[in-house]
Formats: sequence, structure tokens, C-alpha cells
Amino acid sequence: MRLRIVIPVLVFISNLAFSQTAKYSNEFLSIGVGARSLGMSNAMVANTSDATSGYWNPAGLTSLKTDFDAGLMHAEYFAGIAKYDYLGGAMALDTNSFLGATIIRFGVDDIPNTTDLIDSDGNLDYDRISRFSAADYAFLLSYARNTSISNLSYGANVKVIYRNIGKFASAWGFGLDLGLQYKLNNWQLGLLARDITSTFNAWTFNEDELIIEVQDSIFNFAPDNSLEITLPRLVLGVARDFKVYKKFSALAEVDLEFTFDGQRHVLIEGDPISVDPKVGIEINYNQLAFVRFGVGNFQRVEEFDNKESMTLQPNFGIGIQFKGITIDYALTDIGDQSIALYSNVFSLRYSFDRKSE
Repeated sequence: MRLRIVIPVLVFISNLAFSQTAKYSNEFLSIGVGARSLGMSNAMVANTSDATSGYWNPAGLTSLKTDFDAGLMHAEYFAGIAKYDYLGGAMALDTNSFLGATIIRFGVDDIPNTTDLIDSDGNLDYDRISRFSAADYAFLLSYARNTSISNLSYGANVKVIYRNIGKFASAWGFGLDLGLQYKLNNWQLGLLARDITSTFNAWTFNEDELIIEVQDSIFNFAPDNSLEITLPRLVLGVARDFKVYKKFSALAEVDLEFTFDGQRHVLIEGDPISVDPKVGIEINYNQLAFVRFGVGNFQRVEEFDNKESMTLQPNFGIGIQFKGITIDYALTDIGDQSIALYSNVFSLRYSFDRKSE
């Protein structure tokens, strides 16, 4: 007769993987990358023009100002319980073709595994506690190219998803994104079709680790459903550059994110189509110093008196750029917006050209 304590493991499994529905699958890919973007409330699909374009809109890779561009970011949820990391790079293949690669990890590490806490004699043995990680990974390979139409470019992402919960379960997923960008004078237009073919995650479970015996009963905690589907969504963006005063200029963008998976409690809610707007503004001095503001995450919340109210999330950011090195900072909520925990997010970017022979 064995008794295994599995509550901590089952809580993490149910929260991080198995209770997902198609509407909220792969939500870690909705957080965003780059402190510049987060400071502007992720309103980026039209103006993105660096290595982060591999995430925001692969067509933006055609606007690289140097031959190579690379960036990284680290952020944390809830006092470091969960960690979110991004690493990306892009390069010009020739004057019309561009290539990018992106790696994203969101994970909780050092989770206590107490399934073997009690030995075969019924004694507590804390030396039998092991630790594991529950992490989500995304790998994106991007290609972009200028078209024969002046100022029109297109791009695509092939993405691979890997999700792992220690030795209990793992999943592989595959998806495709398509993007367009068009520039007209001071205007920039962007279109991103994310998960255009739907992204499928197929789970496999280690039933030996999910089966427990309590007295004379056997419980199998392996779920029946082993497939997650992330449905397509469409993002339209419009951006414009403004001359403010002498060496001061500004960039403003408005994005509209369309989802097609049923009613969501966003600013424009419908069934099956809902629209979530995002607004970002960036003011810069001579392309050296930047101040950014953004408003997004509009949510309709039902109060105790059954009345509906609207909430929103403001964001703030600053940046410094000098000799190819850019350091950006954002004050934003990357966790549970309902409890308004703001995080300090930093990102670093480096751009350079090939050495002339």
C-alpha cells in the first residue's frame, strides 16, 4: 500500500496546461517582446522595424537600418516566481530579403515534487522531494521580402512550440504567421495574421507519474484531451510620424486586434468577433532619447451590483540609443492585470553593419 502526495504537482499541471481551452491556448505568446513595445502597449504591427519584428510583424524586417540587429529581454512575474525571456536576431540577406530568428521562454522553475514524499513504510522523508520546471518555449524563424510594389513588403513566421511540465507531460506545436507592411509618406500600415492555419499543441503524458495509489484505490490524473488549438487572430495597425519641434518628433500607432473565438470582454465585444484596441505614442529627441506612453488591455468587468465597468492598462517607457546600442525600459503589467502588479522591464538591442572589405 502506498500513499503519494501529489497536490502541488496537480495544481501546476491543471493551471499551466490541461485546463486550457482553444481560446486561451499559448497565451504566453500574447505578452509581447521588447521594452519599447511594452511601453507602447504593444501597438507595434505597423511601425516595427528591428529584430523584434520576428514577433510583431515579420514584414517589418525589411525596414532594418543595419545589416544585423539583435535584442534580448528578461522580465519576471510575481516577485520572480515566473520568468519570461526573449532573444532575437535579424539580418539582411540582400537588399530585398531578410531573415530573423526568435526564442521565447516563459517558465516556473524549482517547483517541489512531493509525489515520493512518503516512503513504502509510510514515513515522511523530505530527502525524497525533487524539483522540476514547468516551461513554455517558442521558436520562430522569419523571412521577409520587399515586393515589386514600392514600399510594400511581406513576411512570414514558421513557429515551433514546446511545452514541458517536468517528467509529467510535454507538448509540441506548430503554427504560421503572415504579415504585410506598407509605407505612404509619413503613414505606415501593418497587417498581421497570427496563427493563420491555427496552431496545434499535441500533449503526451507520463501516466506512470500521474497514477497514484491511496489505500486500496487507484487514481489516474492523466487527462483525456491531449490536443490544444490556438485559433487565428488578425491585427491591423496604422502609424504616423509627426514633426513636433526642431529635433523633437513623435510616432503614434493604433492597433486593432480581431479575435474570432467567441465573445471576449474587451472594448468592442461580439460573438464570434471581438476587437481589442491598443494605442501607443513615442516621442524622441534626435533619435537619441525616447519617452513612450501606451494604453491597452481594455476590459469589461462586472461589478457586484451586476453593472459593467471598463478598465484599462496604462504603460510608460523610456529609451536611449547611441552608436548602435539601445537600452529600453518599460513600466508595465505583464502578469495578471486584474490585480495591477506592475513590473520593471529592461531590454537591450545592438545593431551593426558588415565590415567593409
